[in-house]
Amino acid sequence: MRSPGFGHQGHCGPGHHGWGDYERLRAAFGAFGPPWAGGPWGPGGRGRGGPGGRARRGDVRASILALLKDRPMHGYEMIQEIADRSGGAWRPSPGSVYPTLQLLEDEGLISSASEGGKKLFTLTEAGRAEAEAGPEAPWQDAGRGVDWDALNEIRKAGGGLAEAFRQVWATGTPEQRDKALAVVNEARKKLYLILADEDTPGGGKGAN
Repeated sequence: MRSPGFGHQGHCGPGHHGWGDYERLRAAFGAFGPPWAGGPWGPGGRGRGGPGGRARRGDVRASILALLKDRPMHGYEMIQEIADRSGGAWRPSPGSVYPTLQLLEDEGLISSASEGGKKLFTLTEAGRAEAEAGPEAPWQDAGRGVDWDALNEIRKAGGGLAEAFRQVWATGTPEQRDKALAVVNEARKKLYLILADEDTPGGGKGAN
């Protein structure tokens, strides 16, 4: 799917802006680039430290064993279950789940059988004993201390800004695009000033 405002062969939306404009967007939005290009506030984006954060090392193993106490599962199903049961706070990657499954199988704690072209994993007797001795719901730690109401407000605010900017960039004139970039750059600077606890024009410590 083509990102709004950017085309192939170095051309993009109104005015045929190219790679130089993409670099300007990266400067405005930071290392993640424009939000509709896979940044933390784009579709499905989670940002660093948000719902896509990782739990502690070792939780993948404990979580797989705990899940398989309920029923046999496919690897992808386990990923979905952990994400659901942690309230979206943790979604382990296939790159961490599948090697762990292979390790558990090598240790004789789980077994697998082909079902519809996929592997269905089941606890062995030894695996069930280890699962019973382990934590009941290790994925819960990933969601502790998260203010979900605040996080939703942040996502809505970030998403609203991203959508407004996307519309200006997709349909605006070069002058309007320049103004939009200036607004984003200024907003980014003001946010960093909040962290630095410095005054900002029209706000901060000097605000009435």
